[in-house]
Amino acid sequence: MKDDQVHSASPEQSKSKPSSGPLDPLTGSIRLFRRWWRMVVRADVDQQAVIDKVREDSGFTPHFAFMTSMSAGIAILGLLLSSPAVVIGAMLLSPLMGPIMGAGFALAVGDSAWLRESGKAIILGSIISILFAGLVVTLSPLQTVTAEIAARTRPNLFDLLVALFSALAGAYAMIRGRMGTIVGVAIATALMPPLAVVGFGLATFNWAVFGGSLLLFFTNLMTIALTATAMAWLYGFRSYLSERQSQFQIAAMVVVFIALAIPLGLSLRQIAWEANVSRSANGYIKDQFGKRASVSQIEIDFDAEPILINATVFTPKILAGAAEQSSRVLSRTLGKQISVNVEQFKVETGEDANSAELAAAKMREQAQQAEIQVTRLRENLALIAGVSVDDVTLDTSKRRAMVIAKPLAGASLASYYALEQRVAAGAKGWVIRLQPPAIALPDLKITEGALDPASNANLDLIVWASERIGLPLGMSGAADGRAVAREALKAKNITVGQESDATIANGGVRLRWLAPSESTGTQQ
Repeated sequence: MKDDQVHSASPEQSKSKPSSGPLDPLTGSIRLFRRWWRMVVRADVDQQAVIDKVREDSGFTPHFAFMTSMSAGIAILGLLLSSPAVVIGAMLLSPLMGPIMGAGFALAVGDSAWLRESGKAIILGSIISILFAGLVVTLSPLQTVTAEIAARTRPNLFDLLVALFSALAGAYAMIRGRMGTIVGVAIATALMPPLAVVGFGLATFNWAVFGGSLLLFFTNLMTIALTATAMAWLYGFRSYLSERQSQFQIAAMVVVFIALAIPLGLSLRQIAWEANVSRSANGYIKDQFGKRASVSQIEIDFDAEPILINATVFTPKILAGAAEQSSRVLSRTLGKQISVNVEQFKVETGEDANSAELAAAKMREQAQQAEIQVTRLRENLALIAGVSVDDVTLDTSKRRAMVIAKPLAGASLASYYALEQRVAAGAKGWVIRLQPPAIALPDLKITEGALDPASNANLDLIVWASERIGLPLGMSGAADGRAVAREALKAKNITVGQESDATIANGGVRLRWLAPSESTGTQQ
């Protein structure tokens, strides 16, 4: 009975409890927002369908490996050619977004098997991309750091923000079923080009490029994965984790973001400071010479000690001590030791300055194109000769290029001649000399006391090789055939050092290379 009385009294007692009072506006708004988010926004999300779709795209498969390789190949070619359009094509093909998003969702729901599967795809995909890109660079004659490559070697805080916003959009597209958006996200986060640049740095042993691009990829990787985790939590995806484990995950995510943000923020600060130096140098030098002068070009070497600034100025009046004055003022203003070199060109009027600046810009462009041509010529000659670029001799004043080729398996003199002609066809105005190895010379066929017309090409090939190698020639065959061949070679200014009797098929003549010490004469 007491129990009945106690139980019946409980509702009355609960009604008589003092009220906590009305909620403050902020707390009430938060509760209303959370209720709206739970009842309206999250209610129509099919969590299982989203999980199934993300899991489907996050594993390592032969298709994934092939598309990753092709994307890496396209990306590195676009970077070497400095072609943004080709690089964008590689971004669109890259399948790396799938396993990275999968890792984020796996973290959110606490599925360790799924996390391992996604991690395996990320690691193997990254290794495949780096190695394939490195292979392409190793086989390529172009191995210079282009603007597209350099742009991915100095990540900063803005890159983290780009990855963050892109990851938010990508996770939203996954959850809400708007997968078309993922294409734009793939472009924005640019997962594949940084990996291709890592491969470039590895193949060329350029560790500054290797480290900078690897940091950029790691930034995109971690930001996308952790942001996907946060979005999955926000949309209430069911988790197998305990409350304590979830709190640990949140703390770890905050630590990772801070750890990434600090070096990237310092990098952004350095970039901003360098931009300020460039702006200040350009402004002060221009003000120093007045409105009628024109600052044509400013080049800054931030790695020099002190910082080196080279400026080109077109001015109606030459100013003595302009470089020293600029060095003092900029050093005092920027708080670092700065050395300024000012190259002054005298012009009469502002229009003359503009004309001179246009002429100088054209000359610089021509010089740049000439430098690119020289670099490509050196690389092409090194490639076909099987040597390093340091073994190629170039005389830019006389526009002559020479290289000594290594013996190539199965290659004849005709092969080396064809290689030389191919390079010469792409280097108009240059004299190309490829010295072949001293390999077997072709026979000369003698018909009815004269050189057979079919042997004219062989004669030209022998003359070409003799002019480049410089060794004396020996000749064997019948006496009358040797006489015909000797006259044909003499007409080409080629002398024969030794002759010997021998029977050659079809009454031909065979030539061979002699050592420089071998005596001249005829052996019977």
